[in-house]
Amino acid sequence: MPRIDSLDLPTIGLDALDGSAGTHHQVLGSLATAHDFAHVEGLGYLVLARGAVDATLRARDTSMPALALLELQGVTDGPVHRYLQGNLLNLSGEVHRDRRRRVSKALGPARAAELRPTMRHHLDALLDAVDGDEVEFVAAVARPYPARMIAEIVGAPLADAERLGHWAYWIQAALDPLQLATHLEQIQAAAAGFDAYVHDELFTIPPAAATGLLADLLPQVVAGELEEADAAALISSVLVGGVDTTQAQLAHAMRLFAEHPDQWQLLCADPSLLPAAVAEVLRFEPITPFTARLTTDDLELDGVAVPRGTLLIACTATANRDPATYTDPGVFDITAARGDAATLTFGAGAHFCIGHALARAELEEALAVLTARFEAVELAGSPVFDTPSGVYGLLELPLRVRRRP
Repeated sequence: MPRIDSLDLPTIGLDALDGSAGTHHQVLGSLATAHDFAHVEGLGYLVLARGAVDATLRARDTSMPALALLELQGVTDGPVHRYLQGNLLNLSGEVHRDRRRRVSKALGPARAAELRPTMRHHLDALLDAVDGDEVEFVAAVARPYPARMIAEIVGAPLADAERLGHWAYWIQAALDPLQLATHLEQIQAAAAGFDAYVHDELFTIPPAAATGLLADLLPQVVAGELEEADAAALISSVLVGGVDTTQAQLAHAMRLFAEHPDQWQLLCADPSLLPAAVAEVLRFEPITPFTARLTTDDLELDGVAVPRGTLLIACTATANRDPATYTDPGVFDITAARGDAATLTFGAGAHFCIGHALARAELEEALAVLTARFEAVELAGSPVFDTPSGVYGLLELPLRVRRRP
């Protein structure tokens, strides 16, 4: 069995994956047509083939590398280190299963269904504040909407939503190697601010008055069943997993529909297409195009031996556009028959996104409200893209809308 470091692989630099206007799709698509893997200069290996991506995400003998990268920079204590230590993505085994169980009720399908009227309420309030026919969609809707919803889910005051959104953006950057290397000060400040907020404000709420996730966790802390630090880590995991990701996916959804007006018209004409539309957005533009794993033991991927200590970067961007899995995968089409193959945007295996039902519900409700208000959307300027090495979002999305009579 050949070792991955003995294969004749193409080598690319991180500068080829800047994500501007989706350019990483062009680079990755070209690589994936000829190779299952590629070497990333100075880092490790891109995993491009769908089967190998799925296997990497499911592999038990791997870990998230963010904590190791942080410690390599000399940060072995403090708020960011504590966050990464307690983050659900960094945990494994029985501890991981126990922590997921403690938040599953607040993030599950039943809770998602229960919150749909609340989602519509917040969307209506945000859109009522939009004047004229042009809107910078990220600032007006995509950023504040999931921040308000995470306040509802956690049980935090709605007035704190803007702060939660700010902290979420910077704390999630701790999972991005490039952001970690260049913005450590901002990440530390956000983690420290959120840590103080949880302990000084959220944990001072009486258990009997708590709502959302706090209502589930605070009684466990009072009863001594859960350490306060572990409860704080769970809340931060939910914050980071539920704000910036949804913001990014909703922004890309509206970018895609603005670029494909025929698809917007289809959705406006047939609201029953909402679940399929969300599924197609998730497949076509995953906001986590790269998910890093560090092998903790020797691993086999599609007949290739991967030694312990190898950094693997699972590429959902290529897995979701695999031509052997999907017909015309490079076409954005909300009516296409995509079969039963799941997209890998929410991951796979033990770390499959626990909040996937909430994310789908938030996206469906957003598109439902938007199509009910606007009969047409188009770009009013060039979108400003964030880096795809972490959560791949949009910093700005100027839209021009035509309101329904």
